[in-house]
Amino acid sequence: MKNLWQNTSKEQKLIADTTESQTTDLLIIGGGFTGCSAALEAAKQGAKVVLLECESVGFGGSGRNVGLVNAGLWLPPKKIISILGEKQGEALISSLGSAPDLVFSIIDKNKIACAPKRNGTLHCAHSEKAMDYLFERLKQGHQYGEPVALIDKIATQNKIGSMKFFGSLHDPRAGTIQPLAYCRGLARTAKELGAKIYENSKVTRIKTHNGMWHAEVKNSIIKSKYLLLAMNAYQDLNEERNTGKFSTVYYSQFATRPLNSNEMSTILPNKEGCWDTATIMSSFRVDDAGRVIIGTMGNSEGLGRRIHSKWANKKLKDLFPFLPDIELDYRWSGKIAMTKDHIPKIVNFKKNALSCFGYSGRGIAPGTFFGKACASALLSEDLSILPVSALKHYREAFTREKTAFFEMAAMANNSLKSMKM
Repeated sequence: MKNLWQNTSKEQKLIADTTESQTTDLLIIGGGFTGCSAALEAAKQGAKVVLLECESVGFGGSGRNVGLVNAGLWLPPKKIISILGEKQGEALISSLGSAPDLVFSIIDKNKIACAPKRNGTLHCAHSEKAMDYLFERLKQGHQYGEPVALIDKIATQNKIGSMKFFGSLHDPRAGTIQPLAYCRGLARTAKELGAKIYENSKVTRIKTHNGMWHAEVKNSIIKSKYLLLAMNAYQDLNEERNTGKFSTVYYSQFATRPLNSNEMSTILPNKEGCWDTATIMSSFRVDDAGRVIIGTMGNSEGLGRRIHSKWANKKLKDLFPFLPDIELDYRWSGKIAMTKDHIPKIVNFKKNALSCFGYSGRGIAPGTFFGKACASALLSEDLSILPVSALKHYREAFTREKTAFFEMAAMANNSLKSMKM
């Protein structure tokens, strides 16, 4: 099955420039939210920029997610502060709380055709006990200035059109987009400002020589004073061992045909994006054409594809039992870079070089913000402006084992839930 976002993007795929040997100010490897945002910021500052993408812009997680523009991270504010300390933690909470403003302002200013909707998101309680968790998130959110609101069971059911939830937490700062179109729009805008963006340009080696970074791609060498690695979960450069080692998690999406007006009459009338409080969470939303899009952890293109597809069909019927039997027209999956504490990382692995990764499923707004910050920090040679302190290295243990465990857990969970629904 195909990726819905690839079939419906109104921002066209870029026609890649011809790669040729050249010298630039900033070299970016990776054409997702982080890399394209960095390219846009650097181009706005008047720097010469080259972005290399081994496939096509938005090929990775940036073009495969559900499209929720969330504020903040998965973690409650107090947990972030316990990890980063009060000063840096509060600064990150504030910065990422306003990151959706950055995303939607870029979309508006540059007329990016990505179906933006800013009606908030709903974090949905899948059990009565989960309401205690949402109430604690509400208290912490208000303590740190977040405009979130707790919605009771009846109001939540009316907002969603489903009887399955016990309440929800509404965040008006958030919204939804067509994520691949947004990523392509970032790249288009950066290119219009002078950035050079090359697709199908896999870097085979990077090294330093005479104070410059050299990247070998095809039969060319790109030389640059500054380097940003923005590959996130699709990182595949082995020469620089300290750029970051972390676990990856697959997340899959499924989409129906466009529903008719009668079928759609009560389903998410305000088009909020939703996700639930379950340990292995699921997400759902609708697009402008009236398709229901459902997501969960797991690789729908791997060994568990039948399990995950069966779960999606059952989940759709469980949420909206009044719908007729509907085939899923689209199925796709992507990888998430998951750090053990769920805090994004920036690694200053060598002079004038950064690697940025680990949004743990919150890539749209944080990725846009971190990419912009990384570009500014490199060009100004001032790492103090980064949203998190730059590390010299980051390597987690047993990452392959963790990745395999996550997939097995998702398969077991979805298989069990399919039998219960």
